[in-house]
Amino acid sequence: MSKIVWDAIGEHKYETGVDHGVLYVFNATNNKYDNGVAWNGLTSVSESPSGAESNPQYADNIKYLDLYSAEEFGATIECFTYPKEWEECDGSASPLEGLNVYQQSRKTFGLCYRTKIGNDVNPDLGYKLHLVYGCKATPSERAYNTVNDSPEALSFSYSISTTPIEVAGYKNTSILTIDSTKFTGDAAARLAALEDKLYGTEDTYSATAKPLSAFVEGTDYYTKNASNEYVKVADTTGTPDSDTQYYTKTEGASAYLPLPSEVISTLSANNG
Repeated sequence: MSKIVWDAIGEHKYETGVDHGVLYVFNATNNKYDNGVAWNGLTSVSESPSGAESNPQYADNIKYLDLYSAEEFGATIECFTYPKEWEECDGSASPLEGLNVYQQSRKTFGLCYRTKIGNDVNPDLGYKLHLVYGCKATPSERAYNTVNDSPEALSFSYSISTTPIEVAGYKNTSILTIDSTKFTGDAAARLAALEDKLYGTEDTYSATAKPLSAFVEGTDYYTKNASNEYVKVADTTGTPDSDTQYYTKTEGASAYLPLPSEVISTLSANNG
């Protein structure tokens, strides 16, 4: 058994920053979160857990037991701007472009953001993903100040409350965190698979055999132009040009917020 060592090199870990914010508005029609959209201008997310308070019970003139209240999760979001999809979460409706009507019903949403993990050796050691579910925003103050010799951008601040959702095998929760430093080597692929779900994936193009013997009915084909951009072939009823390299496209996946059980399954070693 070894002796405890304090402040060893590489053990001065810390967490800082916030980036890669993604908003997922909840769709009450299908009970799923809509496709995620980037939240640019996110400046801070202050997590504020509450509850889990002791309520001592007494009997026989002694402290008999402790009962604890339910734990709740809240947060405060601060930003310089927000995606258009946020307006419905902030109690705003838009009957036409450029016109907003406030004091409307506020939509439930989910949120994803990253914080950086560093230590005394490497400030970019990794990151932590935060996934928040069942969120509702409350009205917030907006202070419009005159421009002076020390101008500052208007900062929006929103208080968030949450309703926990089901996690198979565990108590209901509103938040998950994933530490990238724990998913290295073969496990990195599982984290990448989760991020593909959270952030979406790009369209990919695959080169066909050359020369292409015939166009397959119902399949779209592409060629590259002088700017190296993929251009859809307008007419695939004829015979392919034997000197042309053709490509087929695989559509990228839209970003979405997987529920906790899916997150656990995606990151599980049993899932490859």
